[in-house]
Amino acid sequence: INAEYMGKKAIAYYEAVLEHKQIIPFRRHLKGTGRNTQAKAFKCVFGRWPEKSVTKMHSLLKNLHSNAEAKGLDTEKCVITNVVIQRAAQGRRRTYRAHGRISPYKSSNCHVQFYLTEKAEGVKKAEKVGVRLTKRQAGQQRLAIGGGSS
Repeated sequence: INAEYMGKKAIAYYEAVLEHKQIIPFRRHLKGTGRNTQAKAFKCVFGRWPEKSVTKMHSLLKNLHSNAEAKGLDTEKCVITNVVIQRAAQGRRRTYRAHGRISPYKSSNCHVQFYLTEKAEGVKKAEKVGVRLTKRQAGQQRLAIGGGSS
């Protein structure tokens, strides 16, 4: 996700990925990842359409949009300032194997946080004030003007 929210744009991007009209570029963990020409738009060669994660992020963005409206924020001026994804406690299940053995069957869960802020109106720059002097410089100017004896 880019830093700019553009809620409709991000949601539309995820919908296009689900329809296989856009691609998610893969720049890391490329072993076994196929090449695709859609990735050229991102100056990359490898990419996929990860439907499970895209549907989750798509629903989170829609939820974020509706939460912003419920709070009374102007969604056109809202910007995602930060996205934090942290590791959560692993889900533990068991799978039954041959010869009466049991193995762990874990899931890697995560916490996702979006920080959404409303963009403020631009503030005009204040007029430039004269050069600020230190106490020493001001004292030297007073001496030069007054013509004090040394």
